[in-house]
Amino acid sequence: MAILNRVPGRALVGAVTLSLLGATAARAGVGDLLVAPTRLVLNGSRGSEIIIKNVGEETATYRVSVELRRMLPNGSLSEVIQPSAAETAAEDMIFYAPRKVTLPPNQPQSVRVTARVPAGLPDGEYRVHLLFRAIPDPRAVTAPTDFQGVGFRLTPIYGVTIPVFVRLGNLEAKAGIAAVKLVQSNGHKAVSVDLTRSGTRSTYGEIRVVKDGVKEPLAELKGVAVYNELNERTVTIPVTPELESQASGAVKVQYFETTDAGSTLVAETSANLR
Repeated sequence: MAILNRVPGRALVGAVTLSLLGATAARAGVGDLLVAPTRLVLNGSRGSEIIIKNVGEETATYRVSVELRRMLPNGSLSEVIQPSAAETAAEDMIFYAPRKVTLPPNQPQSVRVTARVPAGLPDGEYRVHLLFRAIPDPRAVTAPTDFQGVGFRLTPIYGVTIPVFVRLGNLEAKAGIAAVKLVQSNGHKAVSVDLTRSGTRSTYGEIRVVKDGVKEPLAELKGVAVYNELNERTVTIPVTPELESQASGAVKVQYFETTDAGSTLVAETSANLR
């Protein structure tokens, strides 16, 4: 039986990492690493597992570590320097194994994750992020020719982060949509909305912008989360390129919350794009 391990402290990583809040499927990859699922919700002390797979052509080694991150109003994640009591409790209760994995090509490996909830911990949602980071192979240092001074060789280190939630008690959340407007993003039309949240847990789901008489959504974005440290965040949803000419007039903006049981409409508003 595997022994579950926890790394204390917060990881300071000089790496290229990708947050998977906007992933559109049950897996996402960076470099030669696939991770599934892209978020994990533990109800109380129930355990679960995450599957990682090396889809590259060479044997690779990956390290697993814990990070604490907070969501900013634009949806990006920032590293936590001074953790709150709830963040410290989340970090202390998460255990996982193994912490380091070497995988041949096309080889999967399960990482077991569990929460050991201390007695007396208040009901609520507790969250950490797990970082799956590739460890580069050591390479011999070769002196460059025709070079004077100090030189550096930078090796990018790729990683995947996924949120892990521990939910205790009967938690609820309400969502709302406001400030819908048509904007330009990267030279194309997009719909900007303010997604609001209240309650005792985060929300996660898909935003759709639909128009009467148009079969497909004008714009849609999956994997949209509002963490419970935020009451509101701004989301920009790119308009489908083929439908840019129809991105005006009356529309409905819908937010569907996604769970293992399916999708549920939790917020809807009407707006006029111009």
